Amino acid sequence: MGQLTSLLTTRGTRIETEDGEGVHLKGVGLGGWMNMENFITGYPANEALMRSSVARVLGQERSAMFFDRLLHSFFGPADAELLASMGLNHVRLPINYRHFEDDERPFEIKEDGFRHLDRVIDLCADAGLYTIIDLHAAPGAQNHHWHSDNVTHVPLFWQHPHFQDRAVHLWEVLADRYKDRPEVAGYNLLNEPADETHERLTRFYERIVGAVRAIDPRHILFLDGNTYSTEFDVFQEVWDNTVYTCHDYASAGLSFGGEYPGYTRGEWVDRDLLEEKFLRRSEYSRKTGTPIWVGEFGPVYTGEPRLDEQRAQILDDQLEIYSRYDAGWAIWTYKDIGLQGIAYTPGDSVWMQRFGAFAAKKHRLGADRWGTTGVGEAAVTDPVRQLADREFPTFQPYPWGRQDWVNTLLLNVMMAQPLVDEYAELYRGMSDDELLELADSFSLENCAVRETLAKQLTAAAAPVS
Repeated sequence: MGQLTSLLTTRGTRIETEDGEGVHLKGVGLGGWMNMENFITGYPANEALMRSSVARVLGQERSAMFFDRLLHSFFGPADAELLASMGLNHVRLPINYRHFEDDERPFEIKEDGFRHLDRVIDLCADAGLYTIIDLHAAPGAQNHHWHSDNVTHVPLFWQHPHFQDRAVHLWEVLADRYKDRPEVAGYNLLNEPADETHERLTRFYERIVGAVRAIDPRHILFLDGNTYSTEFDVFQEVWDNTVYTCHDYASAGLSFGGEYPGYTRGEWVDRDLLEEKFLRRSEYSRKTGTPIWVGEFGPVYTGEPRLDEQRAQILDDQLEIYSRYDAGWAIWTYKDIGLQGIAYTPGDSVWMQRFGAFAAKKHRLGADRWGTTGVGEAAVTDPVRQLADREFPTFQPYPWGRQDWVNTLLLNVMMAQPLVDEYAELYRGMSDDELLELADSFSLENCAVRETLAKQLTAAAAPVS
């Protein structure tokens, strides 16, 4: 095992080893791995729906073979070594509860789900990288969107205590398994919760913190704020050895973003605004004297050189701000099909040759929320938006208002879900060897590296002299 022999702990605003050596967490999120996201690997809608459709085409056994190979290929020794060579020191590991428990058999833990999690924790440790286990998709879905594997737009996690019971039980199992593993920096208990009442999340955090601490009192807890980790009024007390995590996406750096500096959806976005929003999102950490860690941030790249230069400037500005306020960070995301990743599948890869045309259709229809402008076929979608504005002018549903609600239902559910069967059909007729070759598209040896991004992160990860 690697040299990570000391559990990390918080001491005031610092994260330290047990011997008092400061550890400034700078790393990446491994999105698209044990929680597959549609924009990362190119499928439509949500993961569970996609997997079931692919299984109908390939059969359960061959489908399981393919996805198991994909998990192996997506992160291996070379990936850990690349990240370590850049000077990064940790990897946030998003997981979907479905790897560890089936809805048909709640509370029955699947030991097989730990194969890949243990494998990557070990690989990272061997390379000198800490890991943070992140429950990205909880039973019932803790937020409204695809990244919690939500098949609708309703976060049922908050409405049914049964789902919360299962999340607590899973974390009890995880805490018991990793309580003596210093390579694990800590537990990110719930990614981007979205509780409209702002009360149920408070009660849930009180419960789950107590449950985990009863088993593992030593690992750091990373607690996301409410409303996708941007609001922190749900916390009633400051827990020991806890980091209050903010996410800090810049609107100008997203798929619908405009010029930088410039206007994005009517808001002037420049470096000063980036700092203002970061200070707002990190206020609770600064007020309570606890470590600042930005659990997600990072621009989406367009392929258009001028705009991508501006996206690179956004990232430089954010990294400089984080450095000035001594904030740790984990950029989103490490590997994908070319939107955000440090490593990505190039256009001539086996993966993109098979799915490239489909991805273009998905983009045209606006079915991919993170990777498109959210317009779709304007001749169809604009009248629906206008109708909603005209007929329901005071309707502003949580979390992001009327237009986001329309786009979610119209594009990311109604348009995306019929595309799932079309996507699955692209697997039909493939031999076992072809499936394995397809999965291996995500091996680092078959990927390209976004060199500008890698150089920016390497520079930001360098120790301050």
